[in-house]
Amino acid sequence: MAFGKRIKFFRNRKGMKQKELGELLGFLGKTSDVRVAQYETEARTPKADLVKEMAQIFGVSTRAINVPNIDSYLGLMHTLFALEDMYGIKIGEIDGELCLRLDREQKEYQHLFEPFHAWQQMAAKLEAGEISQEEYDNWRYNYPELDTSEIRAKIPSQELSDELIKALKKENQ
Repeated sequence: MAFGKRIKFFRNRKGMKQKELGELLGFLGKTSDVRVAQYETEARTPKADLVKEMAQIFGVSTRAINVPNIDSYLGLMHTLFALEDMYGIKIGEIDGELCLRLDREQKEYQHLFEPFHAWQQMAAKLEAGEISQEEYDNWRYNYPELDTSEIRAKIPSQELSDELIKALKKENQ
């Protein structure tokens, strides 16, 4: 999730309007909501000290607002927390192993189920020795182009569709 969406997420979580946040950050008058809107739409990037102030106002780590660097364990954790906020991905335990799961109650569940299921199927094929690590990596790094778990139909152009409808109507007359 980009930093602008994170700012908006945490602001909404606190039940604040853009103007309120702007005023708390020291922006006065009409500029208070405009400046926050610019940060949320990413027209402007807040400086580190401003991000620190926002984090204090929201009661969160600056890492929770910034787009985390997943090359560190802390960055990875905050990325996972952002995925929980955005998509309802939850952590759980099955047979003593920690696992991530999709929450059926979240509105994003239906959109995420198919790609996650395709990923799980490919990982299972790798584990069963049905495909090589190279084939698995090729699938992951080219997803969804190489995904065969769904049947995807090409949609005809509007012109072709119109011609087909005309031909069908003519044939039925």
